[in-house]
Amino acid sequence: MKCRHCNNNLTHVFCDLQTCPPSNAMVKLDNVNSPEIYYPLKVFVCEKCWLVQVDEIEKAENIFNDEYTYFSSYSSSWLAHAKNYVDEMTERFRYNPDSMVIEIASNDGYLLQYFKEKNIPVLGIEPTANTASLAKNKGIESIVDYFGSKLASEKLLAKADLILGNNVLAHVPDINDFVKGVKLALKANGVNTFEFPHICNLVQHNQFDTIYHEHFSYLSFTALKSVFEKQGLEFFDVQELPTHGGSLRIFAKHKEDTSKEVLPSVANMLKLEKDLGVNTSKYYQGFQEKVEKIKFDFLHFLIQSKKEDKKVVGYGAAAKGNTLLNFCGIKGADLISFVIDASPFKQGKFLPGSRIPVLAESSLKEYCPDYIIIFPWNLKTEISQQLNYVRDWGARFVIAIPELTIF
Repeated sequence: MKCRHCNNNLTHVFCDLQTCPPSNAMVKLDNVNSPEIYYPLKVFVCEKCWLVQVDEIEKAENIFNDEYTYFSSYSSSWLAHAKNYVDEMTERFRYNPDSMVIEIASNDGYLLQYFKEKNIPVLGIEPTANTASLAKNKGIESIVDYFGSKLASEKLLAKADLILGNNVLAHVPDINDFVKGVKLALKANGVNTFEFPHICNLVQHNQFDTIYHEHFSYLSFTALKSVFEKQGLEFFDVQELPTHGGSLRIFAKHKEDTSKEVLPSVANMLKLEKDLGVNTSKYYQGFQEKVEKIKFDFLHFLIQSKKEDKKVVGYGAAAKGNTLLNFCGIKGADLISFVIDASPFKQGKFLPGSRIPVLAESSLKEYCPDYIIIFPWNLKTEISQQLNYVRDWGARFVIAIPELTIF
């Protein structure tokens, strides 16, 4: 395998999660007795540019299709985060009705709706037609396509005052062409922001369940700086965010744009990563052992609960939960009876690989489980508060990452 950025030969394995189906490929009732295709899920570190990455074994167009089941608007905390972003960007860069904001991977319009409320023109780029249709229903103009240099040169050339993307960079198989597209679509004095989970948090907090086939890359500021500079873009600011277990928000501009000062945050982040050892092979060693400990602890909890006749369910049919379940080899509903999810697009289906049924929240009160595993652990506060009524019958919550915790 070659590095998707610098074409270096990849030999250093960071993490091997064996095989599993794509983590968002929910199984419909009609297909529950049909086979699934399992793909290797092995992560490599490039020892030249330090980009952490999986091979593109499953093509992106087969993952991000009309059956895609992730809709951004079903998390109240994520909607609040999106609104805060819009308020912050509007105040900082003075966007107005003469501006143009383009979001890449705009999903169901969860974020652009807040720019639209301020009468700032918006355009969404979204490859999944089913999510884009919901954005269009909100009056948000959307192009159903994959973003890259071809789309940018044909339809978006120097059009955007702001190009943004939240949790999209990791999903891009050809990251060089993708960033080239940003260069082409950005106005001379335009701003680009991307948010993405920071690999330093993945390493520190054992967040291996954020590894799945949709995520082609796992990003450090150091590696990403090289990608952007290759396309003539320069970072001028970076912020640390609590979202998704710890993320970065980068701010980029054309290198020739001298109207924006490069802030000290850029040098500070590079130093932080250098001090941690992000640009050394040693930093990425020993992660597999930590992952396997989580697997064994989680399985021990499930088996012990079964022996004690405790009822266990899950909350959140999230991709990260599917990575955990498939790595642990869990099949069927004997250890976890069902999973609750707020999205009607997931209810009535089955989790990929494990084939655990996904139900509506009303099933909780009927079943009265003893334990509720919160698979999207990054939303544990929101979810445990939302489900606080389960304490009435003595139910407790469980998370598996960064370590098994019952609360």
